[in-house]
This record gives sequence, C-alpha cells and structure tokens, in this order.
Amino acid sequence: MGEFRLYIGNKCFSSWSLRPWVAMEQCGIPFEETTIRLRTPETAANLAKVSPTGTVPVLMHGERLIWETLAILEYLADLFPEKRLWPEDRAARALARCVATEMHSGFLELRYGWPMNLRRPKGRKELEGAAAGHEQRIKAIWRQCRAAHGRDGPFLFGHFTAADAMYAPVVTRFDTYGGPLDPDIKSYVDAILATPAMKKWYAEAAKEPWPEPGPDE
Repeated sequence: MGEFRLYIGNKCFSSWSLRPWVAMEQCGIPFEETTIRLRTPETAANLAKVSPTGTVPVLMHGERLIWETLAILEYLADLFPEKRLWPEDRAARALARCVATEMHSGFLELRYGWPMNLRRPKGRKELEGAAAGHEQRIKAIWRQCRAAHGRDGPFLFGHFTAADAMYAPVVTRFDTYGGPLDPDIKSYVDAILATPAMKKWYAEAAKEPWPEPGPDE
C-alpha cells in the first residue's frame, strides 16, 4: 500500500488532530499531512471530501481510509508492533487501553471548560461541577499508571505509548489552565511537552497565519 497521509485541523486548537500526529511523529512513522482549516464557511465542504464523519483526524494509507482517533492508533499499532504503541506487558496493556478509551469517550465538561488553545496566556482557570471532578480523575489516572508501570521512563507506561498520545491534548490544557501543578503531575506534563514531537507541534501552531480566535476567546 502507499504511504500515509494524515488530515488534521488547525494545530492551535484541534486536540483530536494532535493525538495521532504526535504518536506518528514521536514514533518516527513517516507521513504527509494536509491541514483543513476549521471554523470557516468552507470547512464542512472540505471535510466532507475526505472524512465520512465530517471531522478530523483522518488517516489515508494508500486507498484505505481510517477515521476516529483511537482506531487510527490501533491501526498503527498493528502495522508497527516494534514501535510499542501499546505496552508489551498484558496488565499494563489492559490498563493503557482502559485509560485511552476513557479519554476517548469522556471528560466532556473538562474539554469545554479548558478548551485546547496553544496561544492563550497561561493561568489558573477554575473548573466547577463535573469538570472539576474530571480534573481530579485525570490526575488519578496519571498517578495510577506512573506508579504501576512508569518506572522505566517519564511517560505513563515508561516509554511513549498510545495512552500518552491520547492524553497529550489534556497535557496542553493542564499547562495552559492548570496553574501551579503538584510536582508529580508537573513532571509528567513537562515530559510530554519536552518531546520533539510536541515541540514541533507547538512551533508549527505558532506559525499558523489564520486570524480566527481560539475556542475560548
């Protein structure tokens, strides 16, 4: 089959686009990318040309189309087992899939309260109700994974996995809105932000010329 092409949205705020992008970039999987500018009158028509759901990300592999972030990560894990996108240990792998799926399907109120926006000035923004509970749940997940399986490296399961890719946009939210973080949480946030892939994403987001505001501006 042909090479990979990943369709993504604006790097400043497209959190779902970041997840497979950072996984492929961090793992050294070569791909081309096409950005579909979001929040314009033409966005829906442009998305409809490449995405059956009208959303990004979408991965093209030759003539094969894979949509939905977690499905893309699973597809890549199948193709590149040597990249260890899932932990090799069965118990660790089960936990990684649990927390990745929880991220995929949950934390909606936190996402609304702390929308990904890489150009927003940093500072604590308090969450209320369910969103505040989500903040605590995410911290608990990170601590559980690190305590049980993170001793061989700085990430949730030691080395970088699909679980880290799923939580990468949340890391940006903690960095932007979380204010002073507990040392163990800050250590994980800093480890993700220090990866070459995340540094590249931030640098390219800063160069985006489009004037539309971020989601909370």
